[in-house]
Amino acid sequence: MSQQQIFPWGDSRRFNSYSRYFKNLFGERVQKLTIDAGFTCPNRDGKVARGGCTFCLNDAFNPSYCSPEKSIRQQLEEGIEFHVKRYQKASRYLAYFQAYSNTYAPLERLKEIYSQALDLPEVVGIVVGTRPDCVDEEKLDFFAELSEKKYVTIEYGIESCYNDTLERVNRGHTYEQAVWAIEQTAKRHIKVGAHMMFGFPGETRARMLAQSEILSKLPLNTIKFHQLQIFKGTHMAKEYEQNPKQFRFFGLQEYIDFFVEFLEHLNPSFVVERFAGEVPPRYQAGPGWGLVRNEQLVSMLDKRLAELDTWQGRLFGASER
Repeated sequence: MSQQQIFPWGDSRRFNSYSRYFKNLFGERVQKLTIDAGFTCPNRDGKVARGGCTFCLNDAFNPSYCSPEKSIRQQLEEGIEFHVKRYQKASRYLAYFQAYSNTYAPLERLKEIYSQALDLPEVVGIVVGTRPDCVDEEKLDFFAELSEKKYVTIEYGIESCYNDTLERVNRGHTYEQAVWAIEQTAKRHIKVGAHMMFGFPGETRARMLAQSEILSKLPLNTIKFHQLQIFKGTHMAKEYEQNPKQFRFFGLQEYIDFFVEFLEHLNPSFVVERFAGEVPPRYQAGPGWGLVRNEQLVSMLDKRLAELDTWQGRLFGASER
């Protein structure tokens, strides 16, 4: 197939990329600004469990300007200044509420927090990271109203489609709860995102790959993936130290090849925000890939897709034919 083949998402890139999606939507680059609004999580405060997910360490992903001690406006203004110096490309921004569960508060508190973010003229929308057990119909109705005026995505941490895995990592919710939350969000015409992780103990390659077809049936707009990384100070780090044979980590090229195969079966309408994670080595308690940046990973994926002359969704629905 020619490199200039136009794929279902409207360009010649071999997967439905997040950067193209926003350029088409807004006509220019849009940068996400991570915000820590001081939320907690029902998996930490005792409502569901204590201790959180065994793999969780939010500090590994929060940028330096991001702190709940600062106001929403201050974090946004510092984030804009940071990105102007670093990229000098974006003039419009999405406020990304990432840390913990950003719908885990009374509705009035949510209204206050999200109105602060949307008060800045440079902010064209919000991305709200949360758990599927932290939304209800009243909260979703509120986000539906916001989405009529601004860009809104609710991003749910699914992590795995298998309940035995979710229980093993102390996730505190089921896959069925994730399906309910996603369907209720999409029903209100709010954009829906999802987050998945590959490499949990006990999940074979075949089992991980099978999730591509499971997820493809959901009404998702965006999706992102991370390979399992073990962070210092987490419960999983203790498990790894005590029994390292339970864990099997992807090598870099192995992961690229795995993800290509996963991508071939993935719904081509899903916008792939990212397919791997990077964190500073100082946080890692297990083997990593060194100082490989996200831009390099994307370049490797593009190259491998071209070498194999394949693309996202090439085998989508093949098992049903």
